[in-house]
Amino acid sequence: MIIFGTRGYVYQLAILTLVCGGCGNPAAHTLRKYVTKFTLFFVPLFPVSTKFRTQCTFCGTEQKLPREQADGLLAQAAAPRGDAARQHFPQG
Repeated sequence: MIIFGTRGYVYQLAILTLVCGGCGNPAAHTLRKYVTKFTLFFVPLFPVSTKFRTQCTFCGTEQKLPREQADGLLAQAAAPRGDAARQHFPQG
């Protein structure tokens, strides 16, 4: 008997101050990475899918991001803070 399946993992990558596309408030947003891994006998072997999302801590709106935009936000989080520390998300 072979036991296989998938398991989800959530990694919090950063907390950024962004202007929310849902409520329009400048608020902290968590940047999270969602990874689904294939498991064999309950041992995670390799990732099947990877998704990135931000969530507004003010209103709870969650938005999907492409990998390129998530990488850009991570670079922004690592950069020194300045006037360009806020980024706007379109409503959607």
